[in-house]
Amino acid sequence: MTASPFLAKSKPAKSQTIVVKIGTSSLTRSDNQLALSVLARLVETLSQLRQQGHRVILVSSGAVGVGCARLGLRERPKAIEQKQAVAAVGQGRLMRVYDDLFTVLDQPIAQVLLTRGDLMQRSRYVNSYRTFQQLFQLNVIPIVNENDTVAVEELKFGDNDTLSALVASLVGADWLFLLTDVDRLYSADPRANPDATPITWVQDLEDLNIDVGDRGSAWGTGGMITKLEAARIATSSGIRMAITNGQSPDNILKILAGEPLGTQFAPQPKPNNARKRWIANGLQPTGRLYLDPGAARAVGQGGKSLLSAGIVAIEGDFQAQDAVVLCDRNGQEIARGLVNYNHHELQQIRGRRSSEISMILGYDGADTVVHRDNLVLNPDTLGSEIKPMAADEQPH
Repeated sequence: MTASPFLAKSKPAKSQTIVVKIGTSSLTRSDNQLALSVLARLVETLSQLRQQGHRVILVSSGAVGVGCARLGLRERPKAIEQKQAVAAVGQGRLMRVYDDLFTVLDQPIAQVLLTRGDLMQRSRYVNSYRTFQQLFQLNVIPIVNENDTVAVEELKFGDNDTLSALVASLVGADWLFLLTDVDRLYSADPRANPDATPITWVQDLEDLNIDVGDRGSAWGTGGMITKLEAARIATSSGIRMAITNGQSPDNILKILAGEPLGTQFAPQPKPNNARKRWIANGLQPTGRLYLDPGAARAVGQGGKSLLSAGIVAIEGDFQAQDAVVLCDRNGQEIARGLVNYNHHELQQIRGRRSSEISMILGYDGADTVVHRDNLVLNPDTLGSEIKPMAADEQPH
């Protein structure tokens, strides 16, 4: 008989790094006021984890919702400048409540506000990592939220499910817990479909066949789609993830003890290293390179560097060292990586041998377009057969 994945793989290590995200729907009541009883149980649970020697990060939603309640607004604002103003009002109030509750248990906390730009630039990414490590050494629980007050649309995470997964990837966490308004993942939205069946264990995201819908709560931004994207980021980084009910934060302790609560996602057995996690998850690609079948196989199945001779088409305006997506001729993503040439240069050298690059461009450039050390394979295409495409179907 196969051993239970919960008991066999959930034994808590002596000290683990645990990221917990709680959503607006769990933090607030129906009147949009803070659910203080839930907050108190959450604070008690996280403090207990710290006392057990674990490193803990809380990613907390709720700033916009609390700001709306403070200002007497009945609807969540839609314009980004309104959200930023309301978040500025709510963030201080939210942190004040957290600080009061954690102080009762003598647990120091810190506020960490991030934008996507903090994770896109390598130096800021590394500095963010070092800040978290220093806070851990000081026995502090960092409370993270998106810096809504200053973030512009193109530099926003979009939702705190994604933010929490990126933070977990950044610090190399062991666990990511998403506390939400449902007790686990279902085959469909249980609020709309009474026939929805619960899912307790996910070994491989590709095996899921569910209708996730697109709705979050009235005051939140994340539906089940964003939670599955968080699972993709976390599991590809070697992080085990669980979705469980935010009304019972002590479920975290039970899951760590091996109880089969919520929905748990198995981590990939061979996760990327820290730099490749940054390339795969921290960066937003600015272009696409389409490869011929030989190059697609060399990169996707052999993990080889990409050479200019294997590129058949280019999309996007990008500079050297930007992130790009490597695709086969059908547009299926094979990998992501940092490109050594800008789009103008690549248009000139695509399909040509590396030995011809200096003659074409007039200077000595890199032999590779994307070096294998700066390339992250898409786990969904590993081992898949990459077939050529008909000439009349090729991208232009």
